[in-house]
Amino acid sequence: MSEVGSAHRGSRSGRVLRRTALGAVLMVLLLLGGTGFRVWQVARTDDRRPVDMIVVLGAAQYHGKPTPVLRARLEQALELYEQGLAEHVVTVGGSQEGDEYTEAEAGKLWLAKHGVPESKISIEPTGSDTLGSLRAVGAMAKQNNWNSALIVSDPWHSLRARTMAGDFGLDAWASPTRSGPMVQTRSTQLHYIIRETGGLLFYRLTHAPAEVVGDGLG
Repeated sequence: MSEVGSAHRGSRSGRVLRRTALGAVLMVLLLLGGTGFRVWQVARTDDRRPVDMIVVLGAAQYHGKPTPVLRARLEQALELYEQGLAEHVVTVGGSQEGDEYTEAEAGKLWLAKHGVPESKISIEPTGSDTLGSLRAVGAMAKQNNWNSALIVSDPWHSLRARTMAGDFGLDAWASPTRSGPMVQTRSTQLHYIIRETGGLLFYRLTHAPAEVVGDGLG
């Protein structure tokens, strides 16, 4: 009887362990799926509205000329400014070794060339990733008594950037780009949805930036 009882208890323990493991796997899948859906959902939503400032997240530039990724963001910011949704535009982003211009400076040059008064453009060339840049923007906002922002970036990056801005005390909404290399193909879109799902979960767990490789999504 004791051997039978021991075998029965072992079988029951095995079932409990399998159910626990299955439950854990399902929870992880739900977390990944739910986060991925939110990344996709925010990417498809333009929450443009009157705010204190439009924040253009940086991306690569060459000799002061924005790359297509950065130019798409600047075009979006210009449209928002011309619609009168904010009086101030903030361009952000540092530089790589050997660069003559920062991403923020390249952004300001482009916007000024396309009709935004230089007095209405502020630059924040601090930070080599989104977290560092938005931390600096949050400090700038406090100094100027700016409380709300439209964050302009690529669609798939918008939820993580908006979340970070909120963590630095801003009432933040996203107005994603609708053009540029990041939205051209379904394979590109899927790649960045998966990447940003992982990046957002990593940020929520650690409050640290994901790795960045020159595309302004760090």
